[in-house]
Amino acid sequence: MIRHLAEGAQHAAQDNSPDEALDRIRFLANLSHNLPGVARPHFRKPSRRGKSPGSFDQAMAERPMSWVWNTAGPEARAWMLRHIEQAGPIWTPPPPLPASRKGPSPRTPQQWVSLLLRRWPVKAPAGRQPLPPVANVLKAVDTEGICILHGEARRLRLGLSGSAAWLRAHLTSDAVHYLLPDPAHYYWPGTPDGRGGEIGWWQCSTLLQMCNGEQASGLVSVHPETFTALPSTLPRKAQLRLVHRVRSIERDTSHWGRDHKAECAPQLCGYVPEATDNTPTTT
Repeated sequence: MIRHLAEGAQHAAQDNSPDEALDRIRFLANLSHNLPGVARPHFRKPSRRGKSPGSFDQAMAERPMSWVWNTAGPEARAWMLRHIEQAGPIWTPPPPLPASRKGPSPRTPQQWVSLLLRRWPVKAPAGRQPLPPVANVLKAVDTEGICILHGEARRLRLGLSGSAAWLRAHLTSDAVHYLLPDPAHYYWPGTPDGRGGEIGWWQCSTLLQMCNGEQASGLVSVHPETFTALPSTLPRKAQLRLVHRVRSIERDTSHWGRDHKAECAPQLCGYVPEATDNTPTTT
C-alpha cells in the first residue's frame, strides 16, 4: 500500500494530492513500525537485573500487540481489523493496558532473600564491571537538592534531566526524596555515548514526593563526584528497605504530570511554563 501511494503521487491523475498521499504513507508507516516485533515477539530483557517486571511489561508479554492496538486511533484500529479479517484468522483485540501502579510492586522471593541477607540489589549486566562501593548507597535529598541535580544534568547535556522549574512547582517543598545509582544496561558506565566517548555518569533513579502527597519515580544523570559529595544520612538497614521501593514504583513523573495537567496553572500550582521546560525524563 505504501509503494502504491508513493508511485501514484507522481502522477497528475492521482485522486489524492501528493500531500494527502504523504500523510497516508506516514499513517501506514507509523502503524506498521512495531508489527514485525509483534509477529515475532522476543523475550523482553529487563533493563535492570533483579528488578521486578511492572504491570505494563507483564501485559506486553501476555499480548505483544497491546502497545500497537492501544496507542492506535479509531482509523488505525479499523484498518488493522479489516486486514486481519481479509487474511482469515479470528483475532480478539487485547484489553486496555493497565494503569501504572501507584504503590510499589510486591517483592519477589529472591528480593526477600536479598533483603534478609542485606545484599545490595543493583547488579552489573553480564560481562560488565560493577559500580564502585561508593555508588551502592541510597541518599536522602531535599527538594532544592533534587532541582540542582536536574539543573546540572541539563546544563552539562547528560541526556537525563527535567525542568528544575517544573520540579520546584510540583514537589513538596519540605519533603525528603531519595536518590539511587541504578543504571539500565544501555546506560551502564563505559557504554559508548554515541559521541565518540563513553558514558561516565551514573543514571540515578529517584523517588519523589509530589505536591499532592503521592510518590512518583524519576531519573536523572549524576556525575560520580557529585553523588559521592552528597551526605549519606540513612542507616544501612533503612537504605536496603527503601531501595526496593525506589526500584519498584511504576508511576513516574510523566504519568503524574499527565494526570495533573488539568490542574496545572500559575493560579493553581504556581507553575509558569517556559518555552524550554519539560517534565523530568523517565527513560
